[in-house]
Amino acid sequence: MRKGKGLVCLFSRPTLRPCRRKVSPVGRKGVNMAARWWFCYVSATMAAALLLVSEVPSAFAQRKKEMVLSEKVSQLMEWTNKRPVIRMNGDKFRRLVKAPPRNYSVIVMFTALQLHRQCVVCKQADEEFQILANSWRYSSAFTNRIFFAMVDFDEGSDVFQMLNMNSAPTFINFPAKGKPKRGDTYELQVRGFSAEQIARWIADRTDVNIRVIRPPNYAGPLMLGLLLAVIGGLVYLRRSNMEFLFNKTGWAFAALCFVLAMTSGQMWNHIRGPPYAHKNPHTGHVNYIHGSSQAQFVAETHIVLLFNGGVTLGMVLLCEAATSDMDIGKRKIMCVAGIGLVVLFFSWMLSIFRSKYHGYPYSFLMS
Repeated sequence: MRKGKGLVCLFSRPTLRPCRRKVSPVGRKGVNMAARWWFCYVSATMAAALLLVSEVPSAFAQRKKEMVLSEKVSQLMEWTNKRPVIRMNGDKFRRLVKAPPRNYSVIVMFTALQLHRQCVVCKQADEEFQILANSWRYSSAFTNRIFFAMVDFDEGSDVFQMLNMNSAPTFINFPAKGKPKRGDTYELQVRGFSAEQIARWIADRTDVNIRVIRPPNYAGPLMLGLLLAVIGGLVYLRRSNMEFLFNKTGWAFAALCFVLAMTSGQMWNHIRGPPYAHKNPHTGHVNYIHGSSQAQFVAETHIVLLFNGGVTLGMVLLCEAATSDMDIGKRKIMCVAGIGLVVLFFSWMLSIFRSKYHGYPYSFLMS
């Protein structure tokens, strides 16, 4: 079709012009607010998703931790029901005592009970430790807050090396939280190893009070009955002559024996329960005299008893030499012997005193 004036080609495209409608300020502000709200919504959703993803492993780890702890407590309770003192080797010690998690305390005795170790003190300490553990196990206050364990050197030498331990017996409290502190190591040389003393130390460290119940000991009543029987037999045999009951020498001897026993420290041994002696694990040297003035060994009290008895015998000989009616030669011998006994044993007694009280300035002959 030809283009003519007033004619329009049907196939021609109309000219398109951009729409330039004006947007009001109110509408533009609404669009911006919607975009901001959309951005906040997306951000919050992503944060919640990330938080949820991070909480899942934490909850899983907490659940796993509780399962491990429950398994450890169940294992310890099962062993405790069979034997109050749990014997541990290196693997059990690292898994149940050293490794977390742990909400219980473990009182561990490190010892050497094999015969070839020749540790007399270890056997005595083990007896007291068994009494204490049995008292806790069969008490009405028994819980899973505290357990008793033992590591023998021949079964767990790697544990001794890990803890840099070179002496036995040693008692250590491994608390429910954290590592053992200085006070968690029991001062054996000062307190002794009686069950009552260890129970007081445990109460200080764990707030768990254990009432020590010892098995019945019939040795004391039997000895008392035997003594009464002997006295009764003597009285019956001498019923016609009771003058021996008024013998001053006999009563003086009995009183002297009682005084020597008390002044030598026998009552302290009965209360504290110290070891008989101490053997150095490195040199093998046995010490019978404790180096501190705050403690003593049982052998030390026997030595002091012997020295006090020697001084007393010397004084008795001097008194007899001065008051007896014997000939002068025998009295001289008694006097010399008495002076010798007093000088010798008093000098040895003073040497023990100087070895325990360091810096004591006085001495006497061989001291």
